[in-house]
Amino acid sequence: MSDSNPAPSLYAAREPIFPRRVSGPFRNLKWYIMAVTLGIYYLTPWLRWDRGPSLPDQAVLLDLANRRFYFFWIEIWPHEFYFVAGLLIMAGLGLFLFTSALGRVWCGYACPQTVWTDLFILVERWIEGDRNARLRLHRQKKMDFRKARLRVTKWAAWFLIGLATGGAWVFYFADAPTLAYDLVTLNAHPIAYSTMLILTATTFLFGGFAREQICIYACPWPRIQAAMMDEDTLTVGYREWRGEPRGKLKKGQVAEGQGDCIDCMACVNVCPMGIDIRDGQQMECITCALCIDACDDVMAKIGKPRGLIDYMALSDEPLERAGNPPKNIWKHVLRPRTILYTSLWSLVGAGLLFALFIRSDIELTVAPVRNPTYVTLSDGSIRNTYDVRLRNKHGEDRVFKLSIKGDPAMRLQLEGTVYHAVNVPADTALLQRVYIVSSKGAAPSQANTTPVRIWVEDLMNGERAHKDTSFNGKGN
Repeated sequence: MSDSNPAPSLYAAREPIFPRRVSGPFRNLKWYIMAVTLGIYYLTPWLRWDRGPSLPDQAVLLDLANRRFYFFWIEIWPHEFYFVAGLLIMAGLGLFLFTSALGRVWCGYACPQTVWTDLFILVERWIEGDRNARLRLHRQKKMDFRKARLRVTKWAAWFLIGLATGGAWVFYFADAPTLAYDLVTLNAHPIAYSTMLILTATTFLFGGFAREQICIYACPWPRIQAAMMDEDTLTVGYREWRGEPRGKLKKGQVAEGQGDCIDCMACVNVCPMGIDIRDGQQMECITCALCIDACDDVMAKIGKPRGLIDYMALSDEPLERAGNPPKNIWKHVLRPRTILYTSLWSLVGAGLLFALFIRSDIELTVAPVRNPTYVTLSDGSIRNTYDVRLRNKHGEDRVFKLSIKGDPAMRLQLEGTVYHAVNVPADTALLQRVYIVSSKGAAPSQANTTPVRIWVEDLMNGERAHKDTSFNGKGN
């Protein structure tokens, strides 16, 4: 006989979180960071930078077609990818540094998921009202005209934000004004439209619906952060020794033996992750510190000292329980772990700056042609062939003169010209076939090689570069 009752689900249905509006220094800091980060993201592709007539004038551009990365006055070529790798290493070390000093401040203030979720919640609050109004609307089973209107309006605003997000992203890969015109006139490449569609959909879903689930289930950082933190890390916590036992505060009454926490749930209601910080450190906490603003506001209203919920370190707990002041904040921030991360970060940054300032505006690479290794000409001389790639990083055409240094019996020839100079267009790499010929009378011997250095000189400013290679087949 079958059971008429359905089997219980192994997974609880997600209950949407509707954070209450809060004001305070940490909330204001989040507004400022949101404005700055979104402003940088949306406006940067429209900044102009004059690089000359033959180069793009977009300040920040990842030009995949021409394999260039432009960042204001800096131009990164494909063979200089180590600059990008160095920046990624600096980003990782910076994340380790901030996490070891202040916990998950990146997650709470500057992570794109946090920033866009804050923006979506702000739009949601403008359209549907604060927490209680949104809760009532969510629990309303009937879909009447008002609920449908509010939902459609909110989703339309979210979609426009997502569209602007995807649009801004593709502008980093092509000239922004030109691409914007092509997008509007439906002449852009299908890849641009598909990229915008994907980013619009992910922004809409992640910022509007997934929200805290991305931080809890999709992001690996909550599970890694513990390795970056120790007992001196400053993170958001609850002073349980001061707040317990909890109890409601009745007007005109003073409760004996009661802690400062009045169990008002303000810290829970403002939390975008929906957790109770009074339960201790939790993986879900992103240390956004909104619970600090909410609790400080309540403490001020009931005449209690602020700081029941605050940034604190685990090592300060015994001191505060004994009634002593905590350690100075700089003793928490400046300790061996953070000093090590700062030193490594600085060394990588200094290395990148050094490499950036010493790099030349002309470069060459030399690839000997090995099939055949050498050729014996009709007059008995020996010839080696090389593919020389000349890079002109200037914004104008330059004439490069090639020469060799080594055995005086060797001479240089350039394919396609009787001269030893070649015109290299602006901001391009030119592949030039080069021959080195040894004079008649040298006995061929593939086992013997002679070192030779190929020089290139910019005839406009005299700048020079060289590359060492070897000449094969010249006997003793």
